[in-house]
Amino acid sequence: MSSAIGMIEFKTTAAGITAADLMVKTSDVEIVEAQTVCPGKYIAIVSGNLSAVKAAVETAVHTYEDKCIDSFVLGNPHPDIFPAIYGATNVEKINALGILETYDAASIIEAADQAAKTAIVDLIELRIAKGMCGKSYMLITGEVSAVSASIERAKDIVAEKGMYLDSSVIASPDARMIDSIL
Repeated sequence: MSSAIGMIEFKTTAAGITAADLMVKTSDVEIVEAQTVCPGKYIAIVSGNLSAVKAAVETAVHTYEDKCIDSFVLGNPHPDIFPAIYGATNVEKINALGILETYDAASIIEAADQAAKTAIVDLIELRIAKGMCGKSYMLITGEVSAVSASIERAKDIVAEKGMYLDSSVIASPDARMIDSIL
């Protein structure tokens, strides 16, 4: 697994594709995901060693500053981030369910990383602006106190950027609700 992950969220698809191309040409990074998301924005997520990811993100942000909505670089991302992005998380039991929703795409990954590092929780899913009109959400599970602490920490992270929309913690979600999520 890589030692860093970086993301840029662009206002336009043209700028996003061009910037993603620039990122992989100028730094030794791999594209994790690069695609158009609602409402016509473009996200590019790259991974690699920390210095390469920083260089790639900084180059793209500097070159396309007027088209950039948000960006971040995370060193040593929590290992649950990648399966949650791909929807490949294997969660056997949900004790408590935490939900956090943001106005943008980039802040949800930063929030999920902090949530997973705050307490013993499992990331279930990171929905990054797909079918959400540009908003994003995360689902986490664990013991009620751990989920509550993680959601509060994640909420603080996104609130600093003004991207917090809503959150909740369900102590014992109904089995029918769990079936619809998993």
